[in-house]
Amino acid sequence: MKILVADDDPVSRRLMQSMLERGGYEVIVAADGLAASLELCRPDGPRLAVIDWMMPELDGPEVCRRVRSRQDAPYVFILLLTSKQSNEDTVAGLEAGADDYLTKPCNAEELRARLLTGQRILQLEDTLVEAREAMHFRATHDGLTQLWNRSAVLALLQKAIERSMNGGNAISILLCDIDHFKQINDGHGHPVGDEVLEQFALRLKNGVRATDWVGRYGGEEFLLVLNDCKAAHLWARAEHIRTIIAQEPFATKAGFLNVSTSIGAITFDGLASSMSLESMVKQADTALYRAKSLGRNRVQLVDQPLVLTKSQD
Repeated sequence: MKILVADDDPVSRRLMQSMLERGGYEVIVAADGLAASLELCRPDGPRLAVIDWMMPELDGPEVCRRVRSRQDAPYVFILLLTSKQSNEDTVAGLEAGADDYLTKPCNAEELRARLLTGQRILQLEDTLVEAREAMHFRATHDGLTQLWNRSAVLALLQKAIERSMNGGNAISILLCDIDHFKQINDGHGHPVGDEVLEQFALRLKNGVRATDWVGRYGGEEFLLVLNDCKAAHLWARAEHIRTIIAQEPFATKAGFLNVSTSIGAITFDGLASSMSLESMVKQADTALYRAKSLGRNRVQLVDQPLVLTKSQD
């Protein structure tokens, strides 16, 4: 594990480095507080640190404060070395952000034990972060397809609409429905239907850019948010999605199945509008069902691109 040793005294620094390397640590050294702060604030910087209190440029407590001021960064366990022994100094160091402290000269066994405690704290923190991220993923993603779920993709669409109204960037949405999906479920069973949903979702994800969003809107319906997609490009983008769904059969436990999709599409372009998100999605939904009524496996655009203007407020 990487550990930072920060001490302006070269002899003390070298002794500490040798001791920690014998303990299996990958040691990074710094000769002043500013260098220590910069190293610890790197995205891939050490997450264990032994820092001397008195150093040029920045003292140990100030290094602690700078490290703790970062937002959304991995936690760093900081052990402060000091020759100060008053309670006031101890409190000042801990309040600055140090996790622990040792008085100089420190005992090697005590240092090793305290660093092991630091590693346990970091492992616990990593476990909590992973659990939080897993909970967030489950709350925002569909369990079967791993796409954004309905509420999450609608929230993303709302943000995109707000940005469009502020900056005028065009947004297009595609509402896609798997044709004859009930027949797949009824004829081959729900496990095969789930296979089709998973493969359909994967093809959608592979058919859009990294800046676009794909969500499961409900059942066999999917909502695609195409950021910065103008009306002039909408047909080609939608037709691309339709083609990648229909061009190759889906491999399932029931064999190869031909699957197609019907798509309702609309573009929003302008600076301001009083139209709600719900009514915008409803227009795409109306276009989708028009596509299905005209024979399925086709793209249907809303009759005219919706131009958002201040006059519509």
